[in-house]
Amino acid sequence: MSKEITDKIYTAFDEMSQRSTRPRRLIAERLIQLANSGHDFTTDDLWQELRSLDPKIGRATVFRSIEKLVDKGLLDRIEFADGTHHYRVCGGTHHHHLTCTQCHRVVEVDLCLPTEQLNAIGNQTHFKIEGHSLSLFGRCETCRS
Repeated sequence: MSKEITDKIYTAFDEMSQRSTRPRRLIAERLIQLANSGHDFTTDDLWQELRSLDPKIGRATVFRSIEKLVDKGLLDRIEFADGTHHYRVCGGTHHHHLTCTQCHRVVEVDLCLPTEQLNAIGNQTHFKIEGHSLSLFGRCETCRS
């Protein structure tokens, strides 16, 4: 993952609070590791991991931090067909995800609806579309064999 993503994560944490606390540093460092590995995570799994490093880290601190990073566009919330979700540091470029309904493998997809189609939907429904999310589900090659 690029130095740019690392800088954006640290900057986002600086903007969230004037204080650089140990919990915030631990969260930022772990997210950078996850970004470098390309792995997705649940907030609960992240909290449990961080508790092994700092037993006093609050669940609410972790959950609030993750939601703020999603709001800033630094984390993507990945929805699965079964209603669960994970998070992933993706890098901020517009894309969508394809998820396996069996093993929960996640693949980034550089595919989008054409602007004309989004405009037509907006005109038909009398909405001004401000953004969109496309969720694709299926079974990966490994799970099909």
